Amino acid sequence: MTPAIRPLIAGNWKMHGTSSSLPELKAVASGFTNAAGEGAEGVVCVPATLLGRAGEILAASPVAAGGQDCHPAPNGAHTGDIAAEMLADCGARYVIVGHSERRTDHHESDADVASKAEAAWRAGLIAIICVGETKAQREAGDTLSVLSGQIAGSVPAGATAGNTVIAYEPVWAIGTGLTPTPEDVAKAHAHLRAELKKKLGDEANAMRILYGGSVKPSNAAELLSLLNVDGALIGGASLVAADFLAIASAVKSK
Repeated sequence: MTPAIRPLIAGNWKMHGTSSSLPELKAVASGFTNAAGEGAEGVVCVPATLLGRAGEILAASPVAAGGQDCHPAPNGAHTGDIAAEMLADCGARYVIVGHSERRTDHHESDADVASKAEAAWRAGLIAIICVGETKAQREAGDTLSVLSGQIAGSVPAGATAGNTVIAYEPVWAIGTGLTPTPEDVAKAHAHLRAELKKKLGDEANAMRILYGGSVKPSNAAELLSLLNVDGALIGGASLVAADFLAIASAVKSK
């Protein structure tokens, strides 16, 4: 981890969860500080259908509620979309933008992601901006150049450590059970820090960079021990409170 940066353990439920899943959130809320320690922060990004109730459950806890996407506009004729202001109204403090599944399934460009990040800030939310290479890009040796392009295009000029978190998720590792080697993760995160410094100056030194992509209790301690890895963005393991808390506990020993 990066010295003096407060670690963040973030969960992304994706298109999972109904009312019957809410007890898992309650367990996360009640167990987080004991698992991760006083110095860590948590967030769980739930489907929009659960966000209002999640906001109520997590309101007095060290774990924040978050959304999984937002529209760039504050309102308008955008059937099926959700404005950042609506997320905030439900109790969200964070929102994920630019997840690879959105970039792929909905053809979101870097410019789209940047506009959503700015919308998040407008609503008082913290944007978790996702970046990461595909398997083909990795095999072609293009990982670092892809990350450079995504930082240049997806991170608006107004980004600060207070309004933005970066999440590195190699696309080929999401939900596959595969993870890069610790050396590869460290190299990618160091590169991201350097690119952020080029863009944002000294502000980049305090910005959190999360690792995501098949993070689980068995590999969390190794990943979270790496320099410039300031937390995790967790997919499937975040659906089970015991797994989420086990990953969070890896922070406590660092």
